[in-house]
Amino acid sequence: MTIEHLELGIAQGWLQPLDRAFVQFLNRQSPNANSTVLLAAALLSQQLAQGAVYLDLQALSQDPVQSLAVGESVDLDWLKQYQLNDWLTALSQADDLVATGEGNTPLVLDVVHKRLYLRRYWQYQQTVTQVIDRLVQPVRDSLPEQVKAEIAGLFPAQNSAQTDWQKIACVVALRAKFSIITGGPGTGKTTTLTKLLAVLIKMASADASLGRPLNIILAAPTGKAAARVSESINGAVEKLAVDEAIKQQMPRKASTLHRLLGSRPNSRQYKYNQHNRLVADVVIVDEASMIDLEMMAALLAALPDTASLILLGDKDQLASVEPGSVLGDLCHGAGGLAYDQSTLAWIESYASERLAENPLSQGQFYNQQTTVLQHSYRFNDQSGIGNLAKAVNAGDYRKVAAILNAPAEHYPDLNPSHIDSKTGWLALQQLVLPEQTVRLAGYGLYRQVIKDKSSYSSVDEWAWVVLNAFDTFRVLSPLRRGVWGVEGLNQRIEQWLGQPSTSQAWYEARPVMVTSNDYGLGLMNGDIGIALKDQNNKLRVAFPAGDQQIHWVSPLRLPNVETAYAMTVHKSQGSEFSHVVLVLPDQINQVLTRELIYTGITRAKLDFTLLESQVGVLEQAVGASCR
Repeated sequence: MTIEHLELGIAQGWLQPLDRAFVQFLNRQSPNANSTVLLAAALLSQQLAQGAVYLDLQALSQDPVQSLAVGESVDLDWLKQYQLNDWLTALSQADDLVATGEGNTPLVLDVVHKRLYLRRYWQYQQTVTQVIDRLVQPVRDSLPEQVKAEIAGLFPAQNSAQTDWQKIACVVALRAKFSIITGGPGTGKTTTLTKLLAVLIKMASADASLGRPLNIILAAPTGKAAARVSESINGAVEKLAVDEAIKQQMPRKASTLHRLLGSRPNSRQYKYNQHNRLVADVVIVDEASMIDLEMMAALLAALPDTASLILLGDKDQLASVEPGSVLGDLCHGAGGLAYDQSTLAWIESYASERLAENPLSQGQFYNQQTTVLQHSYRFNDQSGIGNLAKAVNAGDYRKVAAILNAPAEHYPDLNPSHIDSKTGWLALQQLVLPEQTVRLAGYGLYRQVIKDKSSYSSVDEWAWVVLNAFDTFRVLSPLRRGVWGVEGLNQRIEQWLGQPSTSQAWYEARPVMVTSNDYGLGLMNGDIGIALKDQNNKLRVAFPAGDQQIHWVSPLRLPNVETAYAMTVHKSQGSEFSHVVLVLPDQINQVLTRELIYTGITRAKLDFTLLESQVGVLEQAVGASCR
């Protein structure tokens, strides 16, 4: 790789100084390194920054622009001279930098799949593949008639020809020690989980060899997601028609994965690992789309050989911001037609559901343990939010446009549905703080509750209502920086709402998001609090602490927070809001994909507003695929 090409890539913005530093590091390790090898290393570093865990050499040789996702405006004609064999030959001969397996070289070449890895990501991939390969092997070739009857009782037959995918998910999960339950918002993932756990608990109580209750652990990738799943599972357990003794064994509080594994400060190491396993019979991880490859490898390494792993999440949501979209990769090709004959027979025997057989099924081994829930109980066929999310997910912009431009009475939950740049700021201002009381109250609702402090019996009760009122509305953006990014939006919204002074960082009613885990304070990255006057009339930040309790923290103890009127779509994962306003930037960006649009839409429960600051950006985004 010539210095000119490296510097040109950095100047154009599709390569970063970090990529150059990586090349320089390898050159110090091997001063006579082939320029083709160094070029491949720079491109691998670029891919890692985009969230991929390897450089796909075959795709690179066929279409560099699409493979590297750099945009059509970047001229990569000079890269087209490299054929697949050129890459493979140069890399296979660089013994001091590249190996094809175990060793200590910084790079690993997967000759079979034509992929180049950074060694640690290759090792993570090996761990994930090996453990899941073991876990998906069936551990039962039949279920007792009593268990079959219990499943039928938990999933009573519906007066409909509709396939009961929740029931299928339950029986599929009972077949092996690994299962994935995926589906969009409102498809019943948590409900299905609690019924599955009820069956597992009942089976364990009948197992004399176990001699104790199951040890069930519930976790999520972030603090916000952990709080949400704790709330969801408590609600689902209360509705479950099972004995109280079974409910008592259900997990009620989720931990973050970092806390579960025992993260060590300033280190990639965890207390629990392959040498010191977790104590668990069943480990459940919700919002699994947010798990990156490194975290999944750490979790699987710490999983006891006898334990089961259940992953829940929406496969179509954004992946983690760190490299590796594990859930999306595992769910690729999943669905009813991916099941082989033995899985179809198992489903028919214990779920009493006969699925169509696909003689050309190419489902992977882990697809046999994956169930895609397909019926939304939140969004019906007339739902604008539901239909819009489906159209975006399918990449069908014609349908997206038809839905957004339909008469208001067709989709009242898209209100207003589509705003262009000419009226954007005024429209957003009216949504944030309407001039008159309307159904869509924006941030007016939580500000009114703050004024009504005297109406509540205690400061904690008041603060709890304030926090809930704030969560009825949120402005989301794909970007952090720029006029239409989170930073610009927060500044403008603060001005609209009358922030006391630009020099005054803390003021009553300021919402903030924690940006890094603080185990001393018991606050996790993504937690939302609001600055309020406590019972002593001192300004403190109120955070929800569960069971309608409030955790009051001095602003002086919160250096790692940011204003949260607007937040990124990535940060919104694991959250739901009554009304969401999604603000798109005025030009296409590599982070602006249909997965991001879908995730933003599905954060809304009742109302969704799209603000497209430049016509055409949405169309390009819907046509863009994820990394």
